Amino acid sequence: MDAHLRELRYFVATAEELTVTAAAARLFVSQPALSKQLRALERRLGFALFERLPRGLALTEQGSSLLPVARSMLEAWDRGYVEARALSHPHQLTVGMQTAVGRDLQRPAVQRFRERAPGWTVSLRLVGWDDPTAGLADGTSDVAFLWIPVPADDIATRVLVRESRWVALPVEHRLADRPDVPFASLLGEAFVALPAAAGVLRDFWLALDARSGRPPLIAAEATAADEVLELVSAGVGIALIAEGNAHLYERPGLTFRPVPDLAPAELAIAWRRDDPRDVIHTFIDSVGE
Repeated sequence: MDAHLRELRYFVATAEELTVTAAAARLFVSQPALSKQLRALERRLGFALFERLPRGLALTEQGSSLLPVARSMLEAWDRGYVEARALSHPHQLTVGMQTAVGRDLQRPAVQRFRERAPGWTVSLRLVGWDDPTAGLADGTSDVAFLWIPVPADDIATRVLVRESRWVALPVEHRLADRPDVPFASLLGEAFVALPAAAGVLRDFWLALDARSGRPPLIAAEATAADEVLELVSAGVGIALIAEGNAHLYERPGLTFRPVPDLAPAELAIAWRRDDPRDVIHTFIDSVGE
């Protein structure tokens, strides 16, 4: 009986988290979709992998037996994929981004990297918010500029910038004339949110930690910064944004105000912990300077 790599990833993540909720967030899929895939895999295998408990899951004897095998297969495939991809683009480093980087980080970093790694080129790619790892999870990016938190334990980060969180408002909004906006005054507002696949990053930009359990009102979801701000400008909802991005994304019809009682946002350079290539750390060090 054959199992697809995706099914093995679903199995391993669920076995490590032992709750469908946490595993779905880690995998950037919905809970119903993950549950459906796990049950389909169990039917094809002919035995249960998990015991369903009132407060989560437990591995069955068969599941415990298969887990190390599945981990080994995934690790081998991931290593092989990275090596094969490197052969296709032997001297190209792909840098993922979720938003424009700016902040005088990207340009000097690329320049220093080229001086230290002659013959290498840098390719920049913008990745939607539905992949909060900006391509690191599936290997399509080698390093990435990411906003923390990152919902993946196998990704290492180095914080580059800490910035206040601001709110993006239509210019005609009732709070647009205030010098700053306490978050309590935004609790009843409709928000433009990142997609559910963004997991804990979506929660951060909805400031769930500052709502005292009060659920946010979601007016729309968006997968890119420009899309978020177009929806805000159209009056669909409001959105939290990093201070630096408020300056990068200025446009008519919008105003940005600081929200002083929220914890700051952190922009980081990120990479896969198991990537052994020296060129990765050459780029990371180039950014760190």
